[in-house]
Amino acid sequence: MRRDIPPLAEVRRITEKKRDAWWTVLLVDPVATPLVRLTAKYTRITPNQITWGAFLLGLVSAAFFAFGDWRWLIAGAFVYHLSFILDCMDGKVARLTGQGSVFGAWLDFVFDRIRVAVCGVALMAGQYDRTGETIYIWLAAAVVFLDTLRYINGLEIFKIRHTMRKQIKARVRAARRAENSAELAFMEDLLRNNPEADIEQDIRQAATATMTATPVGVAEVTDLAPVTAAETAQAQTQAQTHAHAHAEAEAGVEADSEAGAEAQRKAPARVIDLHQEFRHRFPVYLRARSFFLRHRIRTHLVSGIEFQMGVFILGPLFDSVIKATIVSGALLLVFELAIIYKLLLSTRDFTRTIDSFEREEVATAA
Repeated sequence: MRRDIPPLAEVRRITEKKRDAWWTVLLVDPVATPLVRLTAKYTRITPNQITWGAFLLGLVSAAFFAFGDWRWLIAGAFVYHLSFILDCMDGKVARLTGQGSVFGAWLDFVFDRIRVAVCGVALMAGQYDRTGETIYIWLAAAVVFLDTLRYINGLEIFKIRHTMRKQIKARVRAARRAENSAELAFMEDLLRNNPEADIEQDIRQAATATMTATPVGVAEVTDLAPVTAAETAQAQTQAQTHAHAHAEAEAGVEADSEAGAEAQRKAPARVIDLHQEFRHRFPVYLRARSFFLRHRIRTHLVSGIEFQMGVFILGPLFDSVIKATIVSGALLLVFELAIIYKLLLSTRDFTRTIDSFEREEVATAA
């Protein structure tokens, strides 16, 4: 019955994301990761079975919310958090045991959306029955709307970013075929695969952003001192072979031939930074980001996870559902707007990058 499962430290390395929501890092992973190791080692429970368990616990918490009394609200909040722990465990078990599947990802996504909608309606219905205040009807609609909005927004942003990267890679491949030019890497891929370099790069940029003005959109690997040529090649290979994870993963860098490797030895890889304007505009953000990265916390401090925890845990625990829902929803909107603004600046970097390719093509033709 036992599986050959590595020690807990190795399980953490395999299963925990390099960057995650602060609620998950601080309040879920310390419990979920040891449970994942025990589950994988001593049972044959599959990730899909854990997904079903999380969904059923979510329905139980919705039933508790519907009663409306503060005692049931506390019980519902507790069960909802257990449901979320299981929801985090399914993906970890899949990564640890290699049992992940496309259907499992779909099932997890659909059950998450149903759980949020059912719990939102049940919570507000219980409070409406308890108080008779019509604001709870509007809050129920707001919870479902905001949860749907953030997923649609995340999906569309991913599609746009993927399209930009695809177009840039197509341009570079064409240039490589014509001139055997250097390989291509995206700054975010290099930094994602080397978080320590990410921190040092951010600190260095924050210190010099107001003193120097560098061309936006295109840089060289030599500007990123902590990332060696070997790490650059590794980042490119990993980005090509790794699968997309949830709503926030992106397409990797394509390096598909020995000729490309030879070109990389001849010249440094060209690094495309589609977030350079944002980095230059907000150097203070870079310092804060470096601090969060050290603790594996992403800078998107109020995402869907924190929104759910505010509505379904903090609100019921403190018997303050209206305030918790309004504050959580407002903060979610603020951070979603920040992501949209960051995308806007990224599209400007993209335009400048494409223009630089066109200028190079004209110069080469001349």
